[in-house]
Amino acid sequence: MVNFPLPRLDKDPTIYKSLLKYCRLQPGEIWSDPLAKHRIGCIECTDKDSVAKLIGDARFSLAVHDPPYNIIAFKMQDSNSFVDWCREWITITDYYMLKDSSLYIWLGADQKKHFEPFAEFIIMMKDTDFKSRSFITMRNQRGYGTQKNWMSIRQELLYYIKGNPKFNTSNVYTNISKVVKGYYKEINGKVTENIERSRSDKIRAGNVWIDIQQVFHLKEENVNGCFAQKPVAALDRIVKVSSGEGDYVLDFFSHSGTTLISCEKNNRNCYTVDIDPIYCEISIRRLERYRQTGLLGWQNSNPFENEIKADKRLQKYLNEKYNIKY
Repeated sequence: MVNFPLPRLDKDPTIYKSLLKYCRLQPGEIWSDPLAKHRIGCIECTDKDSVAKLIGDARFSLAVHDPPYNIIAFKMQDSNSFVDWCREWITITDYYMLKDSSLYIWLGADQKKHFEPFAEFIIMMKDTDFKSRSFITMRNQRGYGTQKNWMSIRQELLYYIKGNPKFNTSNVYTNISKVVKGYYKEINGKVTENIERSRSDKIRAGNVWIDIQQVFHLKEENVNGCFAQKPVAALDRIVKVSSGEGDYVLDFFSHSGTTLISCEKNNRNCYTVDIDPIYCEISIRRLERYRQTGLLGWQNSNPFENEIKADKRLQKYLNEKYNIKY
């Protein structure tokens, strides 16, 4: 088995600069899928003109955003500045959504800093056209170790809607079998319990997702070099429940390209952006790899394996600093 991991690219400028020359997109440029399904823009999501150029006449039944928490272009911001920035891309999102549409936003809460920026963001959303629908928590299998606090093993997902959007109930079931009987109710003169009345022998997903495992280095979908990567299974659930085949899905923070991959799997059209050429390139390469091999990620390898193998200087750096040998 190959073992060519890549440290977080945002934490190591030497590796980042070495790989930048292999990116197809420069800031301001757009990649159009040869199969005419998806588009990726290397743009800032609050740049209205660039976003308009990317989107054209497309309109979206679903948007899924995963903004960096209190970070804008890799620079820490106070929560108020962060929310002001969020208000800009929420407004742009609203403009391109269908009158009946869904919006999901991954958003963290820093439990060491008054749960910023969660409260400020939610208050800001009250002044938009979006109506709050649900507050979802995805449970991580592992958390940040601590001896003086409860281990943090959650990721928050906010669900908003406009109008009366799709919600495909046939796609909301987990793989967890129902085992607990109860909730008796009389139907047509016969007393039944919940398992008899159900459409499935599996548990329906609620607003606490315990059945989806986070991405870590042993999972096939892992993309080395990225961080805070969301599981494809989580995006599959969102995409299948809140959009239909052939619909357009918007993602303003592509990063590892998970929304893009889920849309490809489920026959949706994804328009996504990232301000960073590196993550635009990773998204493109991940899509190409999926189409060629059916694989969702690189597991113990990385998107730039071939380029690193040809770069002796970078190999030496990885070996000396991280004990990674190519």
